[in-house]
Amino acid sequence: MTFDYAPAPESRAIVDIKGSYGLFVNGEFVDGSGTAFKTVNPATEEVLAEVAEASEADVDAAVRAARRAHSRVWSKMTGAERAKYLYRIARIIQERGREIAVLESIDNGKPIKESRDVDVPTAAAHFFYYAGWADKLEYSGYGTTSLGVAGQVIPWNFPLLMLAWKIAPALAAGNTVVLKPAETTPLTALLFAEICQQADLPPGVVNIVTGAGATGQAIVAHPDVDKVAFTGSTGVGRAIAKTVAGTDKRVTLELGGKAANIVFDDAPIDQAVEGIVNGIFFNQGHVCCAGSRLLVQESVADEVLERLKRRMGTLRVGDPLDKNTDVGAINSPMQLARIKELVEVGEAEGAGRWSAACDLPGQGFWFPPTLFTGVSQAHRIAREEIFGPVLSVLTFRTPTEAVEKANNTPYGLSAGIWTDKGSRILWMADQLRAGVVWANTFNKFDPTSPFGGYKESGYGREGGRHGLEAYLTAGER
Repeated sequence: MTFDYAPAPESRAIVDIKGSYGLFVNGEFVDGSGTAFKTVNPATEEVLAEVAEASEADVDAAVRAARRAHSRVWSKMTGAERAKYLYRIARIIQERGREIAVLESIDNGKPIKESRDVDVPTAAAHFFYYAGWADKLEYSGYGTTSLGVAGQVIPWNFPLLMLAWKIAPALAAGNTVVLKPAETTPLTALLFAEICQQADLPPGVVNIVTGAGATGQAIVAHPDVDKVAFTGSTGVGRAIAKTVAGTDKRVTLELGGKAANIVFDDAPIDQAVEGIVNGIFFNQGHVCCAGSRLLVQESVADEVLERLKRRMGTLRVGDPLDKNTDVGAINSPMQLARIKELVEVGEAEGAGRWSAACDLPGQGFWFPPTLFTGVSQAHRIAREEIFGPVLSVLTFRTPTEAVEKANNTPYGLSAGIWTDKGSRILWMADQLRAGVVWANTFNKFDPTSPFGGYKESGYGREGGRHGLEAYLTAGER
């Protein structure tokens, strides 16, 4: 039996999108000296606003403002005083949660139920969590002295959440920040700048400079930036590592992934299917730790695929502001082209493609939930990060073979294990070369738990006590 859902759109009226936005430097919105660029709603291709592109001079002004705020105000405060500001920011995020969620879905393309139920509350939770650390740094084990100015560059897949992951620990540790959001999703970062004003955060403690790759490069290369934090592609991560080589800058890189989601024959199949769907179709597959490689034990492969296809057929693709939507819009035409290219390669290499039947909107950037069977380790779709709603299915016979296939990747960000045997979970977790291993679940995040990868998935950890390490030093600076 199939059910039709009446549209349940969230209202846009709660959000006031300005026609143009400047940079947020030293506590105020200022005009940029560079050109402006447009940010677009990926679900409709509607131009939402013009946003200033920061030049090197603008970045320098932001770094100087952050340095003054650090040396004169923020590092001089007690941890308890800094905590008050972080708590205040967390509460404002909660109070303005509906507004933020709607803006995130409009600018990013993700379903409103994800931005409302995951992104916004988890962002607030990170500020609450690190507010609790601000006056307890002596117990962190990483020292109590802040580094200074943190330059932070975040991606477009989780604009607000990645901002919270970066800014909250930096402020708790006594650092000031210059942050660049992705050029396709700058609006919630600019709304966060308003939140900083609302919280009476001292000028210069948080600075938001918008722009494309050149702006991010200017932040990374600036000689007065003490810490660089980046989340994004492995290629850009390599370039950042080369830029900071030979300097004394601290660096954390959270890069790409090609996670294995491993299902054994004793797993609860229906629960595993839900985990598979969540692992790859959450946020349209725009997730670094997405479970994009499904490894299924041969004896249950047919059953798992049958149930998985049935479940994929129920996914609702469409308007991100509709509360019934499961899969929203692809973030940009560039990303859509990348997804299509790798899917075409998968078909050309002989893998069997299956896409769920769905009516895609005529406007915007869309791709149906898709899986490939008959995939081998040699296929590009099994090796390269697609960063979209595309799943590659491989099979295995023994736990040892599962580990070998799971580890046969240049990435090492995450993995999932589905089995009824606790001893197998512990053995697998010890063998898998992944920074995060989920057991009988997937995509579970908590601010108290560290997150990060190995190999080409980067280095350093964000979240938990470990997330303070890159922002603290035991010595004087």
